[in-house]
Amino acid sequence: MDLTEMINKYGFPIISAAGMGYFIYYVWTWVTTEIKPVIGQANGTLIALIDRIRMLDNDLIRLNQKVETVMALRGKTIEKERMIADSEINVDPLKKRKEEEAKKSEAVKAEQTIGKRKATVQEIKDAAGDD
Repeated sequence: MDLTEMINKYGFPIISAAGMGYFIYYVWTWVTTEIKPVIGQANGTLIALIDRIRMLDNDLIRLNQKVETVMALRGKTIEKERMIADSEINVDPLKKRKEEEAKKSEAVKAEQTIGKRKATVQEIKDAAGDD
């Protein structure tokens, strides 16, 4: 049968409804056979990527915590070194002179105890207790 004969016999609304039904059936089969498997694969890939991003985020958080800890510890070390340097620079002159005199007197005592021979630098240090 020809399309015009079918329209004359059944009417345009019925033929167009049948054509629309076939179009819907064709699209439905195409989506379920070709598109749905591809979407499933893409969904699996997306889930895997999301898991990797979460792992990287956790790694970055842990690394950031380690860096902050190291920076905090290094900051304390720097502060400690600064305080030691300040204490060495800002020594009371009287205290420094007393320490030097004490070292000299210990060296003299060590020289006297060793005897008449001249003491070596190492013997003087050992007698003074300096390292």
